[in-house]
Amino acid sequence: MKQKTLFKPLLLEFAWEVCNKVGGIYTVIQSKVPFIQEYWQDQYCLVGPVLNKHLPAEFQRELKTDKNDIFSKLVKTLNDKGVEAYYGDWLIPGKPKVILLGLQKELEQIEKIRKNYQTRYQIPFNGDPLVDKVLAFANSSTQLLKYFNKQITKNTPVIAHFHEWMAAAPILEIDRQKLKYSTVFTTHATALGRYMAANESDFYIKLPQINWQDEAKHYNIEPQAYIERYAAQKTDVLTTVSNITDQECEYLLGRNSDVIVPNGLNVERFEALHEFQNLHLKYKQKINEFVMSHFFGSYTFDFDNTLYFFTSGRYEYVNKGYDLTLEALYRLNEKMKRAKIKKTIVMFFITRRPFQLINPLVMELRSLIDELKETCRSIQDGIGKKLFYTAVQQDNNQLPDLNEMVDDFWKFRFRKTLQSLKTKYNSLPLIVTHNLLDDKNDDILNSLRDNQFYNQSDNPVKVIYHPDFVDSTNPLFKLDYSEFVRGCHLGIFPSYYEPWGYTPVECIVRGVPTISSDLSGFGDYAKKHVDEIGHSDSGVFILSRRNRTFDESAEQLANQLLSFVQQERRERIAQRNKVERISDKFSWNSLGHFYIKAYQKAMEE
Repeated sequence: MKQKTLFKPLLLEFAWEVCNKVGGIYTVIQSKVPFIQEYWQDQYCLVGPVLNKHLPAEFQRELKTDKNDIFSKLVKTLNDKGVEAYYGDWLIPGKPKVILLGLQKELEQIEKIRKNYQTRYQIPFNGDPLVDKVLAFANSSTQLLKYFNKQITKNTPVIAHFHEWMAAAPILEIDRQKLKYSTVFTTHATALGRYMAANESDFYIKLPQINWQDEAKHYNIEPQAYIERYAAQKTDVLTTVSNITDQECEYLLGRNSDVIVPNGLNVERFEALHEFQNLHLKYKQKINEFVMSHFFGSYTFDFDNTLYFFTSGRYEYVNKGYDLTLEALYRLNEKMKRAKIKKTIVMFFITRRPFQLINPLVMELRSLIDELKETCRSIQDGIGKKLFYTAVQQDNNQLPDLNEMVDDFWKFRFRKTLQSLKTKYNSLPLIVTHNLLDDKNDDILNSLRDNQFYNQSDNPVKVIYHPDFVDSTNPLFKLDYSEFVRGCHLGIFPSYYEPWGYTPVECIVRGVPTISSDLSGFGDYAKKHVDEIGHSDSGVFILSRRNRTFDESAEQLANQLLSFVQQERRERIAQRNKVERISDKFSWNSLGHFYIKAYQKAMEE
């Protein structure tokens, strides 16, 4: 191991998100791998479920058993005992060893598994298909732990680390069967806390008086809440990601956490500051192309005076602060009008929602912009060659008529494409890029409707609602999410409930100013531990939501946005430099030692 300790344990890390991109915990685990591998090397293996019919694309299966590899040998034992298990590499930086457990055989006997947990632990079940899959994963994980316990020598210590309630049920069986493991349980957000915060406006005030059993029954999440609480009670070391969620651990799980483990990221640093500034310009120009296609058929605005704001994350209208963000945008719009600020703000809401397809008009306009760009490039190439030959041959040293150098074919195609682009729109630019399955009951759209906020030309603030992931296969932006973030000017995440909050950290490590709140784990940590944060020009702003009314927080956010809008370009560049300089404080090299501390404590226990 990299760090000198008194022990060299094996480390098994269990999570629903291993090789499965189904939530923010995926980012936690896959980004943490290189740091953990520096310490554990080949003594480290992750364990996750097979959630689909096929093995994940990012999993590379090892087909032959290696007798010298303890984990490969374990998988062979599992298969011999009738447990569906696969061993291989997770195709991410570090290529960690992974065991994936199939659930189908366990699901065929789910009634028996459910009855065992009900009898042994008095957990009430409600027929939730997700809970059944969780129990199936727990059953196969418990068998893995039982056989591994027999396989290793008596003096070999093993740490078993479990993330969230979906992976935590085996902790109960480790305790019952007296298996020799040092256990760590990390709750990234309590199941009950997430539900209650979304529905209770005074959640944090009520928290100390909450009866967890009554509320679990009320929200119909009793299996989740019981598994999570019992795992927290039985584990050797309980960890959570922030002081915010530690309060939930105390009142909802009946135990304070032993170690706070803030979430980091892998930070890519540039030797020269201008390198990440150049990337900002490169990706901003790609966003410009989409914005042109979306708006310029109706009206135009100056890109030199346009700023791109965005928010993203799970669709939790209140918890993620989308309601507050919209209210602040309405106020910003009026403030900019009154102050006669000649800038345009394009605000992107990036959050996954059920949809049928990309709106055909949005897709057609994007295609026309691409066609116009290719036409212009062809005209440019043709003119360039003719201009060069003409310049060499002429005597008067004058610039010739460039129009005469354009072939009739390209003149016609240019006019045709431009005319198509200008005549497609007979109304205001669309708000949402996709056809939603439940448009009428969408909270974001209903807020915009109630405020008659429809991308009017005289509104300096525009809104684009994109209900899907942003990645390189996305035909509208043609950018990965990280590239999209780099191309924007400001990330806005004023969460009401956010155990940690990766989105502002993802901005910081890319040199993008961001707004968080003091009710998010990140915001709370940053205020207490990062001296550079909190100043007016720091580029990382922490909105006050604790003990503030919605109206007070909305006005504060609107004023922060207005202050940002009023900055000159050189001030924004200086701010991005400051943000990029503090990114190391949120890397795993800075924050990963909290996990090491938890593992050491587990061994001591």
